[in-house]
Amino acid sequence: MCDWIDAVGAKTAFIEPGSPWENGYCESFNSKLRDELLNGEIFYSLAEARAVIEAWRVHYNTVRPHSSLGYRPPAPEAVHWPSRRRGSAPPQASALARIPVMH
Repeated sequence: MCDWIDAVGAKTAFIEPGSPWENGYCESFNSKLRDELLNGEIFYSLAEARAVIEAWRVHYNTVRPHSSLGYRPPAPEAVHWPSRRRGSAPPQASALARIPVMH
């Protein structure tokens, strides 16, 4: 395959196995997954693995601060306002005060 690609003069986005410098984002995530979760767990069933890994994924994406984002989570959970009936008053400003702000 590589010889054919070279012969036609094309370029690929293929990342050679064992070349972590070619995809730093994935390698960084894989390292954190291994260090923060997999090295400290023993899974006794597929269902348990799915539940524990999903809980870690939600924490990683919505709670855990990331230094590259100014110590904010990459996808904080959205605030769901109660639905308003037509003509009713908007939510009180005090509701906004309960939203945590990370500095």
